[in-house]
Amino acid sequence: MAEFAHIPVLKTEVLQVLTFPDDRPARLVDGTLGGGGHSAALLERYPGLELLGIDRDEAALEAAAKRLAFARDRVTLVRGNYSELDSLARRRGWDEVDGVLLDIGVSSPQLDQTDRGFSWRFDGPLDMRMDRRGSLTAARLLNQASEAQLAEIFREYGELKSARRLAAAIAARRNERPFAVTGDLVVLCDEVLGRSRPGRLPLPTLVFQALRIAVNDELNELDRGLRAALELLAPGGVLAVISFHSLEDRRVKEFIRAEGRGCICPPELPVCRCGHRARLEPLTRRALTAGEAELNVNRRAASAKLRAARKLI
Repeated sequence: MAEFAHIPVLKTEVLQVLTFPDDRPARLVDGTLGGGGHSAALLERYPGLELLGIDRDEAALEAAAKRLAFARDRVTLVRGNYSELDSLARRRGWDEVDGVLLDIGVSSPQLDQTDRGFSWRFDGPLDMRMDRRGSLTAARLLNQASEAQLAEIFREYGELKSARRLAAAIAARRNERPFAVTGDLVVLCDEVLGRSRPGRLPLPTLVFQALRIAVNDELNELDRGLRAALELLAPGGVLAVISFHSLEDRRVKEFIRAEGRGCICPPELPVCRCGHRARLEPLTRRALTAGEAELNVNRRAASAKLRAARKLI
């Protein structure tokens, strides 16, 4: 297996929004630990910081354990889903924390490992599981989902205008022989979708993104993870989320906006009856993105967006 070497995106910006006191211990949950780059920087800066690192990818946890060895007495690593971070933290004995960091989506090492099947640029098995203990693979989805289900996946998760046409072609092609490797799907994408317009993402990228989201239930995972983070954070604690495409970013933005509202009664009511109180205060007026210096060394940071908010109550 290839080494899990990951360059953390927006590290400077993460250090700006996630700050901890120097005069007392603090607790951080990194719900998508990856190679541990963000957490390593935070543990180095704050000697009193304790970390609960969560990831569903076993290779990521192995790499993070090596990277965070300098602070091993302050680090607990758990294999699991970040949607369960509140229960995983309480199992650790933490009823509340000072910070939650989520760097969601697929990582560079996952994209670059041909046996994972995340990228259309490399020929490998159509897997796409972030947690290989799961039974649903991209191949199984392509070969067993109905044509209507596939069309919905490509439309909703890939925002493909030709979703129905691609789904129909997949249904016809699998009757001849099942999909097994990424090359099978790439060839069909080229035949059905043609070339993308200059300046746009390659169309296979959107197709593979849609399948990956479906295989890993990523958007529902995000919704559950945001709610779990809010419940676990102590008042004054900070939630920081890095996303890589508009589907994720819109969800994060709307969650912070919704939890930042006070009264949610209909405007025609003369007095508030809902009793709703704002629970989050945005720390970023708009999403933070990579600067030119970072982009010069890591072009994959170009699509990364960071939003942060502080818990009020």
